Amino acid sequence: MRVAVLSDIHSNLEALEAVLGSMGTVDAVWHLGDVVGYGPEPDGVVQRLRDVAAVGVKGNHDDAACGSAAIASFNVDARAAAEWTRAHIGEETRSYLAALPELIAPAGSSFTLVHGSPRHPIWEYLDTVWAAHENLALLETPHCFVGHTHVPIVFRQRRGGGMAATAVPPESRLRLDDRRVVLNPGSVGQPRDGNPAASYVILDTDAGFATWRRVAYDIGATQAAMIVAGLPPRLVRRLSFGQ
Repeated sequence: MRVAVLSDIHSNLEALEAVLGSMGTVDAVWHLGDVVGYGPEPDGVVQRLRDVAAVGVKGNHDDAACGSAAIASFNVDARAAAEWTRAHIGEETRSYLAALPELIAPAGSSFTLVHGSPRHPIWEYLDTVWAAHENLALLETPHCFVGHTHVPIVFRQRRGGGMAATAVPPESRLRLDDRRVVLNPGSVGQPRDGNPAASYVILDTDAGFATWRRVAYDIGATQAAMIVAGLPPRLVRRLSFGQ
């Protein structure tokens, strides 16, 4: 099975279209939440995910868009964008986001999908070896995909015990073996690793490989739409730098 794994699209339709156009033929699309937030086209992004029958989970920005009180903990710009999203999404989009589960294991796969972590599905940033090790104990599958940090990374068990963290350059390929592993595909709509190109993973379960892909998109078009929408200027600027 060939699967495209996407995370943190953040209402960036230009980036999502670039990813969908670059992935080739796939058997499934999985997403790891934060479908909306920050960007200017939440309804368009949700519709495209529906079009490709994507299976996925809820992120903290999706939760906020549906009315969660947790919006109060967002920073100033994130909260402004979340409030804009609440005011502009259609009912079909709201219903789609509200119905997303917090954690799933797609049928027939060896992976759990979650936005933050198995321990705290919506909110925990899984960005340390220690956190990854603690969360593995909660998994009922050998492997896990997480998002939320917007940074491509792999946490894998060592042969002799413990875990190792590995940063993931573009076009890196990881062979999956008997060691348990947590993978982050990076962000489609708002990368934060210094590379503004959209980031995602192609998972080939038959060959046993996960491959990280980067694809350029029309950042200027997204930024122009954000300016028209009145979204915070800092959120507009950061797309140019992958921050």
